[in-house]
Amino acid sequence: MLMVPALLVALAGLVFDPTMITGAPAWLKPAKFSVSIAIYVFTLAWIFTLLPEWPRTRRILGWMTAIVMVLELVIIDVQAWRGTTSHFNMRTGLDMALFAVMGGAIFAQTVASVWVSVALWRQRFEDRAMGWAVRLGMTITIIGGLSGGLMTAPTAAQLADARDGQPMRVIGAHTVGAPDGGKGLPGAGWSTEHGDLRVAHFVGLHALQVLPLIAVAARRRRLAPGAGVRLMMTAGASYFALFGVLLVEALRGVSVVEPDGPMVAVFIAWALVTAIGGWMSVARGCQVAARAVA
Repeated sequence: MLMVPALLVALAGLVFDPTMITGAPAWLKPAKFSVSIAIYVFTLAWIFTLLPEWPRTRRILGWMTAIVMVLELVIIDVQAWRGTTSHFNMRTGLDMALFAVMGGAIFAQTVASVWVSVALWRQRFEDRAMGWAVRLGMTITIIGGLSGGLMTAPTAAQLADARDGQPMRVIGAHTVGAPDGGKGLPGAGWSTEHGDLRVAHFVGLHALQVLPLIAVAARRRRLAPGAGVRLMMTAGASYFALFGVLLVEALRGVSVVEPDGPMVAVFIAWALVTAIGGWMSVARGCQVAARAVA
């Protein structure tokens, strides 16, 4: 609920504050993070309802997640108000301290989420398809969250400046192959000319929403027992593969909107394998159901 007024503040900043940071409106990042945090914590709260036998896990992770997310957004808002970047910023002692606190807190929360993943893998579910959806979704989300650490590594240009004796005012970047702040997709800001680690990071983080929604769709089709599980196995494997492909694409410095020949071939192969696997899971389930009715 705290993200609602936070979003309103960010939207007001977008309207009334003309400040630009690395080529984007200063209050765009606070707006995006408030929405993303709201989606994540709402989903996590729902996940907690599936773990009635884990009250201590729910209590500790619930409070920890709430505190860390509020702290992260406060730091992002403060830096937007100051007219500077919140991530990778080493220009002043205050900037370094805020980035270190934010990065350390979110890393600790991501690692602690493994506790929830363990609980989900040990929990029994009446709806087996949904059980696999939340297990795989939480696991991929944690991996996607940890992939953010790749952005904090110094770039080749930053290392070259350091070797030349220049102070490192920025360590890390979203963009691979160019400095942050170039042409980006409207709203998202993902680079349209170079690789961008935020694409895979975003996809990985939202596995916790996408896979359960697929499980809900499978439930409505009333597939035969076991078919929903097979479908979720296929969906989970496909989703994780997509995350991996997008991560490799970014690390190669290739833009998500302008993939080169090898990446186009990989995406086509991924789509075909996913379509065949999904069709086989659903078709087999429908055949079993038809025989049962007959």
